[in-house]
Amino acid sequence: MNEDNSVSDDLKRQAAMFYNSTERERIQEPRKHKTSWRFWEQRRLVVALLAFFGFFNVYALRVNLSVAVVAMTEPMEVALENGTIVYVPEFDWSYQTKGLVLSSFFYGYIITQLPGGWLAAKIGGNRMFAIGVGATSLLTLFTPPLAHTSTALLIAVRVMEGLFEGVTYPCIHAVWSRWAPSEERARLATFAFSGSYVGTVVAMPISSTLTHYTGWPGIFYVFGILGLVWTTIWWLVVKESPEKDPHITASELKYIQESRGALAVEGTQIRHPWKAMLTSGPVWAIVMAHFSENWGFYTLLTFLPTFMQDVFKFQTSQTGWLSAVPYLAMAVVLQVAGHMADWLLKMEILSRTNIRKLFNCGAFLAQTIFMVAAAYAPSVSGCVVCLTIAVGLGGFAWSGFSVNHLDIAPPHASVLMGLSNTIATLPGIISPPLAGSIVTDRTAEQWRIVFFISSAIYLLGAIIYGVFCSGNKQPWVVEVDSDASFDTDGASVTTARGYDNKAMDRSSEM
Repeated sequence: MNEDNSVSDDLKRQAAMFYNSTERERIQEPRKHKTSWRFWEQRRLVVALLAFFGFFNVYALRVNLSVAVVAMTEPMEVALENGTIVYVPEFDWSYQTKGLVLSSFFYGYIITQLPGGWLAAKIGGNRMFAIGVGATSLLTLFTPPLAHTSTALLIAVRVMEGLFEGVTYPCIHAVWSRWAPSEERARLATFAFSGSYVGTVVAMPISSTLTHYTGWPGIFYVFGILGLVWTTIWWLVVKESPEKDPHITASELKYIQESRGALAVEGTQIRHPWKAMLTSGPVWAIVMAHFSENWGFYTLLTFLPTFMQDVFKFQTSQTGWLSAVPYLAMAVVLQVAGHMADWLLKMEILSRTNIRKLFNCGAFLAQTIFMVAAAYAPSVSGCVVCLTIAVGLGGFAWSGFSVNHLDIAPPHASVLMGLSNTIATLPGIISPPLAGSIVTDRTAEQWRIVFFISSAIYLLGAIIYGVFCSGNKQPWVVEVDSDASFDTDGASVTTARGYDNKAMDRSSEM
């Protein structure tokens, strides 16, 4: 009888071994067919790609009025009842009114930076990002009828667009705090941010084309609809964290969790140490760097076409294309810089702190030099080359300060981005009127003063960041350990909420 039981046990063990072997082959089989171009199998790359198009929409929605306002205030041919032809603008705005309409966006934008970061940490960065872009897109659709009704209503809707769009930058850091592996933060974040510059460059000519064929209202309708389409896709595809994504593979989830470390599953459990954050040297190093980079960016974004006209006597049509060149360079350099920073970190050539300092301070020092060189450039080609290098090198700075929030305080990164972007929005409000008060006679000498100010701020930013920057998690960081767990075979994933991700049964290599 004992022999029968022994034989039976052996048969059971053999059957179990055969079953387990078969299951392992079934689970691992997809790995044999894995190819590198199937990026959608790596969900963090899907998040990065959709974030790229999200920021593309963010800036397209922001700059559309800059093109539309030209058509709105351009004299139009009107036939009077007696047959006389006169030229009257559709919106007869003074210079001051036009400036108020264009700047009204920033008055809303600056208000919601910190609240947006706080809400993102509470309810999820993915949701707030979608709400920010979606609400801005919806309001954009109402812009033409409101503009025809009242200039005051147009200004009001632009302020509201700024309020909703102000949450986008802080929110994306809440997303990366959960989705980005430690050694991929720079490349994922900078790839997403580059959508802003691509959106700026692409939206301008598309807006001009739409104005020509559909009239200026078409700009707002097309970009508003595109924004709503993106919002729907993002809401359906991107989850708050990899633990909640039913399509993520076990190996990618394990990789993200091990690299990222423990994070709170419930956002409402996060408590921000405000006093420690606001008195932290590394935090203010990021703030100063963000402020410095945006000062140069907003100065050139606002006045580069005017500078070209005043100093080199370029026509408006020519300056539009030349003004786009530096931002194309910025979009390209962002990709290169992000991969370089992560490669240096992976190869352990430099510490995280020194990588951030090298990329940020090196870029700022070079921008200081090339901004001064542009001011003294004897020809338009030399000036464009210098400005393209100066703006393009800002891509390296973004691999320094823009991801540094995630280095020093991952759970609080969205709030810290809200803080730094609040202060970094001030140049968009201060720089244009300051430059306008300096350049009264439109001479090259007066423009040089504007460039000197930008260079000095870059230099100051490099010094402060070089002294106080840190790439290490700060001692004041408050983390709530989640009890998210996963088995090494990738059979299932269980989080603190009891979520069972059955998609883990389809495990494949990253």
